[in-house]
Amino acid sequence: MAHIPYETYSQSADYIQARLDGFVPEVGIICGSGLSSLADTLEGSTTVVKYDTIPGFVRSTVDGHKGQLVFGMLAGKRVVCMQGRFHCYEGYTAQQAAFPVRVLHLLGVKALLVTNAAGGINPSYEVGDIALIADHLSLPGIAGSNALIGPNIDHFGLRFPSISDIYTPRLRRIAAKAYLTHTHLRQERGFRVHEGIYAWCYGPCFESRAELRALRSLGADLVGMSTVPETIVAKHCGMEVLAMSLVTNKCVDRREVDTIEAVEAELAGQAQEVVVEDFPHHEEVLAAAALRTADVQEFVRCIIRDI
Repeated sequence: MAHIPYETYSQSADYIQARLDGFVPEVGIICGSGLSSLADTLEGSTTVVKYDTIPGFVRSTVDGHKGQLVFGMLAGKRVVCMQGRFHCYEGYTAQQAAFPVRVLHLLGVKALLVTNAAGGINPSYEVGDIALIADHLSLPGIAGSNALIGPNIDHFGLRFPSISDIYTPRLRRIAAKAYLTHTHLRQERGFRVHEGIYAWCYGPCFESRAELRALRSLGADLVGMSTVPETIVAKHCGMEVLAMSLVTNKCVDRREVDTIEAVEAELAGQAQEVVVEDFPHHEEVLAAAALRTADVQEFVRCIIRDI
């Protein structure tokens, strides 16, 4: 993994800062797949900076990720939204995927709200539900892909950070209160919020049945292809972190019928059960996100107001 020096982050932050006319963001929001419209809720005048103009930034290549920073006000807070993120499955290293987070830190961001679209492993989760991330299971991290690998940059944090409280309890309580006290979202919109464990897998393939069963046995409630590199770097920088997943598909982890038994039954003239299963695809993810856009925007607004 190629090391990115501090000077590169600093140059990126200086470039952006020169275009903000003194605006200092205090809250950063990373908009996941299909959720980029969160930036459209910023109030008053906004400033947009395209990723492809910023030194050190790579290019976001996924549908639903616009590839720009949007600065403005939201619920009384100075906010910057990332409309689009970088993923390791696009060919980027974990350091490159998390690069913008350190730049946001240099710009003044103290709290980071990370959103993503995820598959629901927990059978009680339905499409359209939100899950606050209480902890994560990082299989790539366990296997050796971590955004902090390489020489430590002391400007950002310690060599060996603890991530036991990576998803800040204070922010999760704020989110829980926002949900429990918002009667309209809960009762009229059928908006449901859980708290669960997020599993990060590299992608870009949606996980196999066996992989999903394994993740479920390890305690994962959700699975996705982002978020963990960013939240680890945010924690390393000393930011408060809140992460949430919009459940955009239910994972299919049902074990397939044994082929030999099925053919044997067919040869014996026995009736065969036909099981129709819906497998995930990216268009489904974007469609599910679009259906919940207004509700997620309102929920995020309530959270930002109280941070």
